[in-house]
Amino acid sequence: MHITVLGTGMVGRGFAARLSELGHDVAIGTRDVEQTLARTDSDTMGNPPFSDWRTAHPKIALLPFAEAGARAEVIVNATHGALSLTALEVAGAENLAGKVLIDVALPLDFSEGMPPTLTIANTDSLAEQIQRAHPEARVVKMLNTVFVDVMVDPGRVPGKHNIFVAGNDADAKETARGLLREFGWVEDMIVDLGGIRGARGAEMYSRLYFELVGALGTLDFNIAIVR
Repeated sequence: MHITVLGTGMVGRGFAARLSELGHDVAIGTRDVEQTLARTDSDTMGNPPFSDWRTAHPKIALLPFAEAGARAEVIVNATHGALSLTALEVAGAENLAGKVLIDVALPLDFSEGMPPTLTIANTDSLAEQIQRAHPEARVVKMLNTVFVDVMVDPGRVPGKHNIFVAGNDADAKETARGLLREFGWVEDMIVDLGGIRGARGAEMYSRLYFELVGALGTLDFNIAIVR
């Protein structure tokens, strides 16, 4: 498929690299291509500048948000949650209409340090806000409950553990589940939370997730539902 990943950070890079490895035609969308390539500093996680990463992944195009959105069959929102609505607006409603829009972002607020809080919670979610802003897009929330390396390679965590999907469009969720299976999430690991409102619970888990990061001292973990 032609897949566009919006966001040049760690999550966007991880998604784009894995999707390209699986044989998809992948582009990364950014607000300003020249500015993105001009950065020379590592990010807060110590990841190298995007230009270095791009050298190692020459098949993955870097395009402005709107151009990247127009070319895609499936769009992955991997932007910073606080900027997601703006980024998608720049990508263009006409370029999102009718397409599967996979949202993996979280509306995190690190202003008081770790663990972060959420700017949206309880009565709403980022995914719901995206769906309301772009009613013709087919939004699916998934993969925000694990670190990016586990998102695209669940085998990093031994045994059987679970991942969640939420969205209003059954066909869009099946497309999303297909990508999950390509990543290595077998069918009985995938839990359907129902409509897009289910994204509230998936996003609000982030507080426990970051508490667990501190307690366990690792990012390579996940939760398993035992019943």
